[in-house]
Amino acid sequence: MTVLTSHKVDRRKYGRLLVRALPVVIESEEENERMLAEVAKLLRKGEENLSPEELALLDVISTLIEQYEEKAYPIPDAPPHRVLKTLMENRGLRQKDLMHIFRSSGTISEVLSGKRAISKSQAKALGEFFHLPADVFI
Repeated sequence: MTVLTSHKVDRRKYGRLLVRALPVVIESEEENERMLAEVAKLLRKGEENLSPEELALLDVISTLIEQYEEKAYPIPDAPPHRVLKTLMENRGLRQKDLMHIFRSSGTISEVLSGKRAISKSQAKALGEFFHLPADVFI
């Protein structure tokens, strides 16, 4: 989450925020939770209500969290049909919930079993439906 600020950051105010939050390279789940709590405090104010200094702090902490979570929770490569199956399970979806994308229950069954590839147009529609890049499904 990169937050660009168009306003000049007051170094003194930003320094006080840094002292309070103490952002560091995250190396443990406990530290990650602490940084997530800092982000939650900032976001409770509403991003549009944050000062330039708070936006800068949010950017730093978000970057640290992303770096930690990419290492701590790597996403293994999985075939597209497994990704789709997992997304459906996690969201409590059934095959009929994707009929508007695949148009046939037979096609959905074949895709989920790995017997049929997901087409580019289906991948695009799935990406929009699940709010993910289409290449996850190709």
